[in-house]
Parts: sequence; C-alpha cells; structure tokens
Amino acid sequence: MRRNLRVAAYAVCVRDGQLLLARSPAHGGTFEWVLPGGGMEHGEDPYDTVRREVTEETGYRIEVTGLLGVHTRRFVGDPRVGRRVDHQALRIFYAGEVIGGELRPEVGGSTDLAAWHDLAAVPGLVRVPMVDIGLRLWRERPPHGRLADRPEAAP
Repeated sequence: MRRNLRVAAYAVCVRDGQLLLARSPAHGGTFEWVLPGGGMEHGEDPYDTVRREVTEETGYRIEVTGLLGVHTRRFVGDPRVGRRVDHQALRIFYAGEVIGGELRPEVGGSTDLAAWHDLAAVPGLVRVPMVDIGLRLWRERPPHGRLADRPEAAP
C-alpha cells in the first residue's frame, strides 16, 4: 500500500462579520466553498504558502495575524488514483487580515470565484468540512491548537 502525506495551509479571514471563501468545483459538476489556501510546495514554509495561496485564489494580500491550529485527517483509499493509498492530510490554519490587493477570481487554478459571506450564512452554504474546522479554530482559539472533540480518523 502506498503512503501519501499532503501538507497544506489555509487562512481564516474574517472582516466585518464576513468570512472570505473561494469556490472550488467538486466532483459531479457542483461547487463547494473552501477556505483560501492549499498545498505547500517543496521547500516552502507554510507561512509563505498561505500568503501565496490567498493571493492566487482571491487577489488579496494578507498579513498572518496568528496560528489557529493544526488538523489532520487520515483515510485509506483514494478513488482518484484507482488503488489503495494510506493518505494523511495535515492542515495548518492561520488567522489572516487583508492588507492589500483587490478581490478577483483565480484564473486557471483550483478555484473559480472568491467572495465574502456573512458568518451567519456559512452553515447554509455547500462547503467542505474544512471550512467548519477553520471557523471553530478561529472562534475557540484552543491553546494547544487542536479541537477538543475531534473524532479520530480510522485507517
């Protein structure tokens, strides 16, 4: 069985009661909202990753204002590659503040739209679970950087 580890960094940017999200095409032609961010390039620091990814996906430049926490998810099997893979995703969540740039969609990337959403409306959006994880870390600010009731992923 092949093992795969993916490290990514995401920004939780909240301004005036709104959350910055990017829209990503999901399997089956639907769309899901995601936190701006993504995979680290080899040799890249996650701090630099989150700043680069936010700019690519939203057009904004951000200042990282805090480390919110780390979340990991593990699963066996990856239908995208057609064989069994022991996959682990390590996600680093930062708080971010927009300091420049202009909101615009990403061109030729993994997302097609960026927008601010009222925090109260987020539960009604079609979104990936990572959005809720990032928001919980932002709201709760656990001193150890881990959500207390996080269910353990089984291999």
